[in-house]
Amino acid sequence: MDFCNLKKQHLSIKKEINSSIKKVVESGSFILGKEVREFEKEAARYFKSKYAIAVASGTDALVLSAMALGIKSGDEIICTPLTMIASLQCALQLGAKPVFVDVDPKTYNIDTSKIEEKITKKTKAIVAVHFYGNPVNMARLMKIARKHKLRVIEDVAQASGAYYRNKAVGTIGDMGCLSFFPTKNLGAYGDGGMILTNDRKTADMIYALRVHGAKGKYNHIIPGLNSRLDSLQAAILRTKLPYLKKWNQMRRKNAYQYNKAFKKNKDVVTPIEEREGYHVYHQYTLRVPRKRDELVAYLKKFDVPTMIYYPTPLHLQPVFEKFGYRKGEFPEAEKATNEILSLPIYPELSLKEQNQIIEVLKNFFE
Repeated sequence: MDFCNLKKQHLSIKKEINSSIKKVVESGSFILGKEVREFEKEAARYFKSKYAIAVASGTDALVLSAMALGIKSGDEIICTPLTMIASLQCALQLGAKPVFVDVDPKTYNIDTSKIEEKITKKTKAIVAVHFYGNPVNMARLMKIARKHKLRVIEDVAQASGAYYRNKAVGTIGDMGCLSFFPTKNLGAYGDGGMILTNDRKTADMIYALRVHGAKGKYNHIIPGLNSRLDSLQAAILRTKLPYLKKWNQMRRKNAYQYNKAFKKNKDVVTPIEEREGYHVYHQYTLRVPRKRDELVAYLKKFDVPTMIYYPTPLHLQPVFEKFGYRKGEFPEAEKATNEILSLPIYPELSLKEQNQIIEVLKNFFE
């Protein structure tokens, strides 16, 4: 059994994918070009964003967003410590200080009630990570951001197609950053990313930043990056985009089956959906307060794959040591990393496979 079987998805749309790839190869246009422009237009319509700017990766999307906001050395960026390091690569790369806020133990998203106490005169932005595909309470977060005149970057890497109050996440803050890593809800066949924004000035800045800071050919106005989405990846993503809603519904159906099966199991805590949010379950993550590691070993014996996202919170990673964070400073994030466990949730997971997973897990606790 696979934790995420990408072959199944490919086989379901193989003819369409092969046709889209063939067109690009025969066109001879491999960097940016028509396929990328068309994908940007289609993505903007899909997510209901004025601008959708394709870049080389989700990490680059976050870095370019921070660059467009003018984040610099000495500034502070607020984020949760329970996320992938990519969420704060922008801070590390631009010399800003990451300021961590603990997570809500029920949703694993940033605890909005603890944000204001971390705001200083140096705070410039908040990175709102929609963790596991579960939207952050954006109403509360945006209220705080407006009050303190802060910019908001939404990290949508795990939440493509998720909604909060019927608005696509990534279109609520100043900009939203998508990742098209192959295992994401909308995945390419390699790296890729996108920035959503409704602000023309921000969009123009990012268009320049992604091509070495150029406005027009050989006219470099600011320091930038080489961060361009390949035409092949754009063509693949154009083919897959119309299926995103269906695939997310399949993920939600799988999550419902798990929730139903584990509802009466006192040894595990099933995930909850943010109120007014639409969870797209990039990961289905149980909380196992006792014997989590023993459960992982037991499931492995029966060929049930699991993952732990993420085993060590960012404030305890060596790269953040210089900022002086200590063990115990963010207790909810630290406790979660010792108890969380993700099960297979990909859309093509068969009912037979899911029932096998459920049965093995139940047997462990009997």
